[in-house]
Order: sequence, then structure tokens, then C-alpha cells
Amino acid sequence: MFELVFLGTSASAPSVHRGLSAALVMVQEHRFLIDCGEGTQRQILRSGLGFRRLDKILLTHGHLDHILGLGGLASTLGHWEALETLDIYGGGPALERVHRLMEVVFGVGKVPQAGVCLNGIEAGALFQGKGFTLSAFSAPHRGAGCFGFKFEEEERSPFDNAKAEKLGIPAGPERRELVEGRPVILADGRTVQPEEVLGEPEKGAKFCFVGDVSRTGPLHKIVAGSDLLAIEATYLERERDLAKRHGHITAQAAARLAMKAGVKHLVLHHVSRRYHAREILEEARAVFPEVAVAGDLDTYRIRRGKPVELQAGPRYTAR
Repeated sequence: MFELVFLGTSASAPSVHRGLSAALVMVQEHRFLIDCGEGTQRQILRSGLGFRRLDKILLTHGHLDHILGLGGLASTLGHWEALETLDIYGGGPALERVHRLMEVVFGVGKVPQAGVCLNGIEAGALFQGKGFTLSAFSAPHRGAGCFGFKFEEEERSPFDNAKAEKLGIPAGPERRELVEGRPVILADGRTVQPEEVLGEPEKGAKFCFVGDVSRTGPLHKIVAGSDLLAIEATYLERERDLAKRHGHITAQAAARLAMKAGVKHLVLHHVSRRYHAREILEEARAVFPEVAVAGDLDTYRIRRGKPVELQAGPRYTAR
């Protein structure tokens, strides 16, 4: 299962109701912070998640509304949380800015190399966990080094209890070994192979996170079949030309991508203060019905073979 918590959902500048771009992905014992806009620390505290194990940060790109909170976060983690290593992953231009930001925090020439690790990335595999992979992909925006991120569970063959009972396999370590793909020898000397008690392979959960992006064409194959796609919706279609000039897409364009790519659930974020969330939702829903506009502290759970679950964060009366 993947959990996605939106910490900030506003574009360019914060609003009364929305913080700047940041999201936290939790899978097993791992935590991945995607972007770190100004105010992210406070949002982490408001969420109740705290700073434990927050040692991996993924940057979609280097614009200030996506990275300016890193200085304060690194300072807090270094001084209060006794974090040994903070791994920050991003494109070259983003990491150049982050390095200068860290020099502001720690002093020129004093950035703790053993503590803050800046890791350049390219499109491709980025992290391998137990039963899941994280990969980066190019997301055209303004300039080089802009990325989106894909989280995928590995295929899994479910254990068939009926087959196990028929073969006389006792409950306990023998079944656990078979689930993990290893043959077992039973008390009567028989050898049972995993394929004798496992069902057909089941596709794992998949979700993609896209920050700022100027066009959706290159994303179709990458996000195809996602259980959840989180992507920006900075503008509405009536200001499509403005969106194009600034390297963004509209809610309608995001919805068309979800429809054509066979996405199951679409979540829009990075929304402009100029619109009411209802306008964004209506424009997207006219094209793709399974859509939501993320609010700060909304949590989405993406599970294998199950509908996406939403635990809504606090809502304000205005929007």
C-alpha cells in the first residue's frame, strides 16, 4: 500500500487555505517527501506525522515555491532530530539551487557533506524497496531537470488456501516459505513447489506524481493504467494561452490525460489562487469523472486491487 499526504497544494504563492507545494509518500518503513515549499515544516507538524525517518526528499524541479522550505527543514533535522543523512534527489539545476540554499543555512563551505547528500537523477529507476520500485521520469516544464515520480508494487501471486489444504500443507512456516517463493519439504517427505499453491499473478498498485508540467503528450505511456495520478491543474481552459506561456497545463488537459491513459483516479493539485476549487473540479469532471481537487492534509491510500481511499484533511468554509 502507498499513502500519499498532500502537505501543500497551492501554485506559486500560498493562500489562506493552501500551503506551497509538498507531499509525503509513505510505503512500508520508508518516507519520501516530494518537494518542500515554504511552510512545509509546519504542515508536517499539523498532519501529526512528525519528522521521524524523513530522510529522502524528491524534487520535481528547482523553482522556489517547490524548494524554499528545504533550508529550514534541513536546519531542524540537523539540530533537533539527530538525522544522520538527508538524501535530496533532483535534477542538476534544482540541486545547484539547493546547494546555495544549504550554504545560507550552514555557511559557505560548511554544508555537512556526511549529513546532506545531493543526488543527481536521470529518468529511470531510483529506489528499490521490498516489493516496490520508485522511478523518475522527465516532465517537461521550464528548463532542464524536471521530473515526475512513479511508485509501483511488484506483481504478486496470491496464496491459494484451498490448494494448500488439498495438498495437506500445515499452517505455519511452510506456507510462509511458499508465499515467499521457496519450495518446502513436508513431514512425509513430499516436496511442494510454490507454483502448486499460488494463484495467477496480480498486478501491484501504481501511482504517479507529477508537479509542474507544460504538456501531457510525453506522459501518456508512463502514467498508463495508474491507480492514481496526481498532477497539477494551475489554470482553467479559459486561460489556456496564459498556461502555455508559463509552462503549465489546465484542469481539462489533466483530465484528458487521465482519460486517454486509462487512469483510475485523478487528483489535481498546484492550483492557482485565482480559482475556486469547485471551478477546477467542474472543468475536469466534464472530461473525466473520477477526479478530485486535493486539499492540504488530504490523505490518499492506494492499495492493490482496491479503490483509492481518501481521508480528507480539515476544510475551510470559504473554499
